[in-house]
Amino acid sequence: MIKPTRKRIYGILFTALVVVTFPVSLVAAQQDNWVGSWATSEQVPEPQNSLAPSDLTDSTVRQIVHLSIGGKTLRVHLSNAFGTSALRLTSVHIARPVSPAGSAIDAASDKGLLFGGSPDVIIPPGAQYVSDPIDYSVAPLSDLAITFHVAVPPSPETGHPGSRATTYILPGDVVSQTELTGAKTVEHWYVIAGIDVSAPAGAFSVVALGDSITDGHATTTNGNDRWTDVLARRFQANPSTRNVAVLNHGIGGNHLLTDGLGPNVLARFDRDVLAQAGVRYVIVLEGVNDLGGLARVADESDPRHALLVHRMIGSFEQIIARAHAANIKVIGATILPDGGSQYNHPGTSDRPGTADDSDRQQVNQWIRATGHFDAVVDLDKVMADPQDPTHMLAAYDSGDHLHPSPAGYKVMGEAFPFSLFTK
Repeated sequence: MIKPTRKRIYGILFTALVVVTFPVSLVAAQQDNWVGSWATSEQVPEPQNSLAPSDLTDSTVRQIVHLSIGGKTLRVHLSNAFGTSALRLTSVHIARPVSPAGSAIDAASDKGLLFGGSPDVIIPPGAQYVSDPIDYSVAPLSDLAITFHVAVPPSPETGHPGSRATTYILPGDVVSQTELTGAKTVEHWYVIAGIDVSAPAGAFSVVALGDSITDGHATTTNGNDRWTDVLARRFQANPSTRNVAVLNHGIGGNHLLTDGLGPNVLARFDRDVLAQAGVRYVIVLEGVNDLGGLARVADESDPRHALLVHRMIGSFEQIIARAHAANIKVIGATILPDGGSQYNHPGTSDRPGTADDSDRQQVNQWIRATGHFDAVVDLDKVMADPQDPTHMLAAYDSGDHLHPSPAGYKVMGEAFPFSLFTK
């Protein structure tokens, strides 16, 4: 009988440990199902929406966001996507706000985030940074306050001007202060980009990719009444969709083909769609700014109109191809009527101008046609005035004949059947 040597015994024990521990860690990895619960699209704020360097020098910034699905563990995404130098935040905290319309937080809920085990974080230029996971239970449709201290202002700023939510800015490092009394207030978000939650198996997110109509122009400040908010509430009210999150990636003035007030759709697609945690569907509602911008001042020739329609369709095809390559289904939404808005002009006697609506109708016909999008929601028909389909129904119109009112957004959010997301 050959006695095992000490070296051989250690080898057997090591092998046994590997056999035992490897499957356990594999199971743990399989249990992590990060899903985005809230997100926003990043851009360089326009001059009128930017903060003065003094506002972000040794200052505390508190911002409140509205989640879609809940979870017991979360992580926060911070962005320096458009910065040309590193951005350092000396501390970042989360807390439950007393109200979505005030700076006060529940002091007992205030927790500091860590980044690689450190309370401060340096975000490289052009980058996004994700916090360490933190055990922090959040309910569906609840609000969360994110507060950070920045010593030196970023240049340029990265943010989201169309927050429709109040941001509070106060000098000094007071991230845990219960209420930021005397704070400067603006209705824009800065640096924050997303919140993921650890969700049950089978949970997923739906990205709404759009312009100001998705961003929520003409909605209520701190009211969370965008059409995406309506859809998120409907998901929570329906047992079969309670684990479906909604991520609003609308940018005011956004275009399919050119940069508007933010990057064009194809330029931001990887960051705003493919990189989102747990995304399984994308809803595309884009194009009204491309259509309206062509002949806003004076009419254009037929070839220019035809080229615009051709290029818009090409952009949709690119979106579909890139999404399908990532196993993401694409839901097309038809472009809303904009008759009577700033995008229409009377034209001439031999051509009725953009009021004839032909370009939009051609694009919408392509969206509706089978074999393009995985599914279609005909928001054009939902929102149009039956007596004049080139115009939005007055009951849904915010008054500028381009953007819906909160009542109109409610109808839009109710137009998406649950069956689209349960297949």
